[in-house]
Amino acid sequence: MHIITGLSDGGAEAVLHRLCIHDADHQHTVVSLMDAGKYGPLLSEAGISVHCLNMPRGRVRVGALRRLWQLLRQLQPDVVQTWMYHADLLGGVVARLAGIRSVVWGIHHTTLMPGKSPRSTIAVARLLARLSRLVPTRIVACAEESVAVHGKLGYDTTKMRVIPNGYDLAQFAPDRSAGRTLRAEWGVPADIPLLGMVGRFDPQKDHANLLAALTVLRRRGVPFRCVLVGTDVDVNNAALKMLIEEGELQGAVQLLGRRSDIPAVMNALDVHVLSSAFGEAFPNVLAEAMACGTPCVTTDVGDAALIVGDTGWVVPPGDSVALANALEEALTVWRQPGEWSARQKAARQRIVDHFSIEKMIQAYHSVWAR
Repeated sequence: MHIITGLSDGGAEAVLHRLCIHDADHQHTVVSLMDAGKYGPLLSEAGISVHCLNMPRGRVRVGALRRLWQLLRQLQPDVVQTWMYHADLLGGVVARLAGIRSVVWGIHHTTLMPGKSPRSTIAVARLLARLSRLVPTRIVACAEESVAVHGKLGYDTTKMRVIPNGYDLAQFAPDRSAGRTLRAEWGVPADIPLLGMVGRFDPQKDHANLLAALTVLRRRGVPFRCVLVGTDVDVNNAALKMLIEEGELQGAVQLLGRRSDIPAVMNALDVHVLSSAFGEAFPNVLAEAMACGTPCVTTDVGDAALIVGDTGWVVPPGDSVALANALEEALTVWRQPGEWSARQKAARQRIVDHFSIEKMIQAYHSVWAR
């Protein structure tokens, strides 16, 4: 049984979905502390049993916890795998009270910073550090950086194992035809490099940093187009529109909002950019882009540098000039077809070698069997 805080459009939720639908060796049941979100219906369509406790964000309801306890007593799962802090706490403790012996926590966060991370999140993480010797039998972290950060917080690192996120390499694969179709839809000529970032509108993603870097490129006379994709990254976003106008980026940057054709989007891009300032653990979008053969420029957050390796460019967070320099360097290489083709192949191969869905499933099986 999986217990997760919610099933909205997030990285951990996407990984849970992939794990459940690709793992044919186990029967999976998913419990959301909140609602069905984006992934509840998708899991149900795949034949996965989904239960929603419908707790409001930031509030705990005794009735919902009682229902969770009853589900656990009824189903008697061999293993309870929890996902994210609040599920680690509530799901882990209730599972223990229901008599479940094997409880595995899941950490999908690397940064706990006052002023950036919610106070409640930091408080829960500190409480979990104290409980880490009592409640879980094992703790899965999706990033090496997560182990370091949570070890300093007091988590029992002897129980921790890193399982990098895994990706469906049939879904995320080079498909230049799909990419050309979208470029034509967006009016991007073949001889103009297309940059892009897939990520929701959130301070963590630091769209302001990206737009500042693009402004630097524009002033240097570097030709480019850029598309921004994600929840609330659309033409109704007044803050983004103001930044685009201030940087005189009208016509160069398009706000496309949330889309369901992310593999095609990644194939349309020449370079994927991640400008996050903090809080990333294992940024899925980097691996998804690379699996499609799209090289990446990223800030040094979470395990971003580990994912990219020597196939892309890594710069400090919050440094728009460094980000602009890396983008300009990437576009210089893009103009050299032979070298760029080799880099595209290397990006794809790195994901194939290290971050396939099969490798992730095998690693979870190993943890659950202990």
